Amino acid sequence: MTFEQMWRDLAPVGRSAASGGYFRQPWTSAETELRSWFVEQATARGLRLVVDALGNQVAWWDLAQGPADDGVLTGSHLDSVLDGGAYDGPLGVVSAFAAVDRLRERGHAPTRPLGVAAFVEEEGSRFGRACLGSRLAVGAASWADARELVDRGGVVLPDALVAAGLDPTPLERGDDVDVLAGVAAYVELHVEQGRDLVHRDVPVALGSQIWPHGRWRFDFTGEANHAGTTRMEDRRNPMLTYAMTALAADKQARLADLRATFGRVEVSPNGVNAVPGRVSAWLDARGADDAAVRALVATVERQATERADRDGTAVTVTAESVTAPVHFDAHLTARIDAAVAEGGGLPVIPTGAGHDAGVLAEAGIPTAMLHVRNPSGVSHAPGEHAETADCLAGVEALADALERLTA
Repeated sequence: MTFEQMWRDLAPVGRSAASGGYFRQPWTSAETELRSWFVEQATARGLRLVVDALGNQVAWWDLAQGPADDGVLTGSHLDSVLDGGAYDGPLGVVSAFAAVDRLRERGHAPTRPLGVAAFVEEEGSRFGRACLGSRLAVGAASWADARELVDRGGVVLPDALVAAGLDPTPLERGDDVDVLAGVAAYVELHVEQGRDLVHRDVPVALGSQIWPHGRWRFDFTGEANHAGTTRMEDRRNPMLTYAMTALAADKQARLADLRATFGRVEVSPNGVNAVPGRVSAWLDARGADDAAVRALVATVERQATERADRDGTAVTVTAESVTAPVHFDAHLTARIDAAVAEGGGLPVIPTGAGHDAGVLAEAGIPTAMLHVRNPSGVSHAPGEHAETADCLAGVEALADALERLTA
């Protein structure tokens, strides 16, 4: 099956007719359909499938003489953010299967096992923990903590697994299958989440690092009251404290050349005619320098506290996930560059987006990334795009890389 055919098969799954964006949240019907598609693709190619209780999937092209412990893994994820784009994640999985096909067309006989992976809940769009699947797989997160996670609808993670046809019992017992057993290197292809390659006028680049980033929850509390009968001077309105904090985060990020975004807000009681009693908002902060990112968050927290004192409200800040800078393996990246560019020459660029590749790299697995040009520069939104010609160039680059690494 060609890249184009696989892409057409996935295109309708989880797509909103209203916005054109995608709702492929983990352990929902759309994501379950995608996991079934993955099984079909693995089976059609005669690959050995390994699935853990969380739903992480790896399809192995094994050696003729049996398994080995120096496997090369590629792939990405199939879930999306709310109303997200088509390419973030699925491009890496589809390209991985297409690269396997290209290697077979070339008559390549790998000397190391070659696997295609699809990790779950990479975006953290349902349970608020980015790269949850890969973090649990490498042991960077614990099931004891993960099992307590609750989604927006009040569903706890174990119940979500059961509803999706999965059995969390092995996770509870601590004897779940290790989907990363035997992995000695990981290469992830991903659509670029920016316009660097547009400006360079090249279709494919290598990754150098992932910027430090994190998510902090700001809980603002005040006093719920009537919007019509409560005098302005008598109010303890946490919405005002939040509004100032959002503006402060934006200003501080601009001054420091960083990224700061309040993209999710929950208000209680969330009524038009009510002064809210509570506002919870999530800050996403990123930048090239770890200390600068932490200083930014500290400054925003201080300004929020000062404003809360004036508003008669209170604020509590909780770090939900914080990731240090991740540098990809220089030796692995150089080998891929030599294989793809016939002697070197691919651009090597950083990214401000988090990836499963970063989790595996932090776990000590030599890791590299390939980025495919995104002409729109838009990501995490319906406007995310990649031209078919660039996608096919990405497949060829990935195939070249995997051929070199498994020769």
